[in-house]
Order: sequence, then structure tokens, then C-alpha cells
Amino acid sequence: MENKNILIAFVLMLAVWVGVNLLFPAPSAPPEQPKVDESQAASVVKDPVATPDSPVQAAMVEPTIPVPQQERTIVVRSGRYEAVFSSAGGRLKSLSLLGYAQTTAPDSPPVSLVDAPVSQQATLRTEGLGEFDISSEGFYALSVDENLIELGADEEREIVFTAISPRGLKIEKIFKLRGNSFDFDLQVRLTNLGTQTLRGATSLSLVEPWNESMKGSRYSFVGPAVFDGEKVHTHEVEDLAEEAPVYGSSSVWTLFERKYFMSAVVALADAGEKFRISKSGDLVENTIETPYAVLAAGQSTSADYLCFFGPRDIEILEQVDRQLDKAIDFGFFEIIARPLLTVLKFFYSYVGNWGIAIILLTCIIKLLFWPLTQKSYKSMKAMQTLQPEMQKLREKFKNNKEQLNKEIMALYKTKRVNPMGGCLPMFVQIPVFFALYKVLLGTIALRHAPFAFWLQDLSVKDPYYITPIIMGVTMFFQQKMSPSTMDPAQAKIFMFMPLIFTFMFLNFPSGLVLYWMVNNILTILQQWHVNREPKAVAS
Repeated sequence: MENKNILIAFVLMLAVWVGVNLLFPAPSAPPEQPKVDESQAASVVKDPVATPDSPVQAAMVEPTIPVPQQERTIVVRSGRYEAVFSSAGGRLKSLSLLGYAQTTAPDSPPVSLVDAPVSQQATLRTEGLGEFDISSEGFYALSVDENLIELGADEEREIVFTAISPRGLKIEKIFKLRGNSFDFDLQVRLTNLGTQTLRGATSLSLVEPWNESMKGSRYSFVGPAVFDGEKVHTHEVEDLAEEAPVYGSSSVWTLFERKYFMSAVVALADAGEKFRISKSGDLVENTIETPYAVLAAGQSTSADYLCFFGPRDIEILEQVDRQLDKAIDFGFFEIIARPLLTVLKFFYSYVGNWGIAIILLTCIIKLLFWPLTQKSYKSMKAMQTLQPEMQKLREKFKNNKEQLNKEIMALYKTKRVNPMGGCLPMFVQIPVFFALYKVLLGTIALRHAPFAFWLQDLSVKDPYYITPIIMGVTMFFQQKMSPSTMDPAQAKIFMFMPLIFTFMFLNFPSGLVLYWMVNNILTILQQWHVNREPKAVAS
């Protein structure tokens, strides 16, 4: 029946051309920007303190701490990263991930997630709003004397940067570092050492340099995102020139995402912070602003954050918690993708090769769907045997479409053939294919993971295009072995499918191409088994 063949063609094209739109949706529309009434800002004191009508003239406070007159840096080295902190602005100056090389070359330097020049001030930039005169310039006093701190796996250390502003506001930036983690805590503590009440707020900005070469593709997003407590909102950087989206007090974290790595800041206080994403020149800024507060003389307030600089690894992010694992988008079929990733890692833990793990996972999936696909192939073979009789009916009732359909359905019933028997198993397998597609396309486990021979990185395309060509050839033979119920015009269209798929997969990660190639080979073996049977029994 022609409708069946058209449906099969539609399913195949949907799976590859239309389905990717489901997996890679356009960035979500920015929310309406909430209007913040500063007059309703929360106070950190129990009793409201009136704000003076005239500008605050705080008493000048002499610093009670020794402040260096030139920049001093501290190197912190753990099992996860090497970070450099600077007394100039009390900032994180650089951070490199140990264990993650930039390339597969033996002498490749580690991946750098922070490299903040002085002109950029800081990747984690702290600023004051209102009468909180926090500056990113000038020097801060340090709480440690070492120039190098090496953290053991279970060790924790604090680095405190301290400065006093002209208004008498004591500023403390407290970094709490952990030896075996990609995250650390940052507390910005303010104490009013002056005699006048101060009213203001603080902001922390995750600042990332940007250029067009960093732009992601349809299959991988690069840019800022915010989790509002329910949904992750991503934003294309070029759209930020027109507006700076603002998110309300229910938001949890903001981040800058790359294909395999990310930088994130989590607001720990849940005190009604406002999240804003903007672009200034060649810098993308993810800013968290605290509500305005009144700080009387002698009082203190603080803003607490968790900062993460590391890989987009689902297990690592789940250990950090704070719902950071939601930064990894498995698409519409996440409920299937996560178990598939778990099984893939299970196989790797035994064989120690991600390519072999992909092959084993492909075999398991094929075995699980074997009964369904077996039924599908038998149904298609049975349909093929009916083609001579169906052709006679078409000739007999070529001027009566309604009667032709009735006769064809009667033929199906007589021969006990289900015309949808070859299609339904395809629909069942589509979610699994898309889920595995997302897993293999974006998991950091395949980054720089060798398989065999010339495939030394399963996360990038085959450098010699050998596997995509083999995949196309196997698809051609699979098509030739499958029972055909198509008319000549449809057959000509399907002839080009292997060629189209080959060109589509030329630039896909070789790990994904490996899966498709092995799946084709297993399908050929199954079809060969069905074709050997003397008679297909369809239901």
C-alpha cells in the first residue's frame, strides 16, 4: 500500500531532519524584566533606619590592616585545578583544569577557564550599588603569607582579601577552597566601620570574554544561561546587544556554557537576588544583585555564593548539587538518555575503551528491540509477497479509489498481513535513537577518548572520513536487503538516502558515526536471518 511506504519515508526523514529541531530548540525567549522598587528593598537590620536626605558623609576611617602597595599573587594547586589569586582587586586571576588538556598532543597545556587581564578587572567581579562603595580597583590585604598553597584531597583552606573603602565600609572577600572539588565558596562580607548609616546592595558578575570564533553550532550551545528554579534559559550572545534579560528572585544559578566545560555561580542565600545577563563590548556578564539593604554603623551583612569551574560531567554536577546537573540538556527524551549514559559508563568501567563501550551498548539496544524489528521485517517481507496481487487490484480498480482501498484491506485481512506492522516498531525506536544521539554528541566522556587505529578522539569527526563512508555503504546494503514494496518513483528517492546520510555524518563526532555504523551492520545480519526463512509469518 503506497500510504505505508510514504509513512516509512516520512519516519526516516523525521528522525534525521525534523527531529533535530526537537533536540536542539531555539533559545528560550527572555522573560519580562521585573521592575525593582528600591524603596521596598529589604533591610539587614531589625528596625528600619531612615536614609538621610543629603548624601551620606561617613566618618573617615583609617585602615587597621596592612595593605600591600603592589600586586601579590597566590597560586593554589589542588587535584582538580590550579588557580591564581591576586591582591589587585582581590580577584581570581586565572584557573586551569588539571587532567583536561586542550588538545590530544602529549605536551598540550591544560584547559583554561579563567584568564582575566587587569583591564577586565575580574572573572568574579564584585561591585557595590548605592552607598556601598566597593571597588574592583586598588589592593587588598591578604590573610595568608604563602605564595603557593597545595591542597590535599580532603583539605580545605580559606583565603581572605580585605579592604576598607573611603566611606568606612570594610570589604572582605572570603574564598573557601576544597582540595578534591571543582567548586569553592565565595562570601562577600561588608561591615560598616563608619558613623553614618549606609544604604546599598552588592553585585557579583561572572565575566567571560567573547568573540565570534567561540560561537556554538546547531548541535552545541556556547553562551550564558540562567536557571529560574524551574527551567534553564539560554541566550545567544548576539541577542544581548538589544536587551539584557532579567530574572527574578526564584532564580538559583547563572553560568557561561561551553560544549564540554562551564563556569557557574550559585546564589546560596536565597534572599531575593536579581539575575541579569548582559554584554558590554567583548565581555559577557552574568550578574547577581542582592536586594538593597540598610547597614547601620557597626553592622555587617554578607552575600554567599558557590562558584563552579569545571567539566560538564553529569556525575560531578550531581555531587555539587544545587541543581547544576540541569545545565546538561539531554533533550526531550532525557528520561531515556540518562540510563543510556549510565549503561555506557558501566561498559567502559570494564573494557576501558569508549569505542568498545559504544559497540556493546549498540548491541544491547539491538537485542532489546530484536523481537520488534523481527516482526517488522517479517511484515515487510509478507507485504512484498502481496505486491503482484495488489498490482492487479490497482489495474482493475484504477478509476475507483474507494473500491481499491476496500479490496486492498480485504486482501490484507485474508492474508493476515498488518500494513502497519513494519512502521510501528520504527516509531518505538525513535526516542531511543534520539536519546543516544544526545548522549554521544555532548558527553565529555568521549572528549579526547581514543578508539582504535586512526580514531584517536571520538568527540570529533573522523579525520579521514572512513567511518562515514563505511556507514553509507552499510546503509546501502541494508536497503538492498530489505523487502521493497515501493513503486519505481519511491525507490529512486530512497536510492539517495545512503548518500544523503553519508554527507550529513561527515562532520559528526566519530563516536556517533560508530554507533550508526555498527547498528547498520547488526541490522544487515538480522535482515539476512529473516530472508533465509522460507516463509514469512506476519501478524
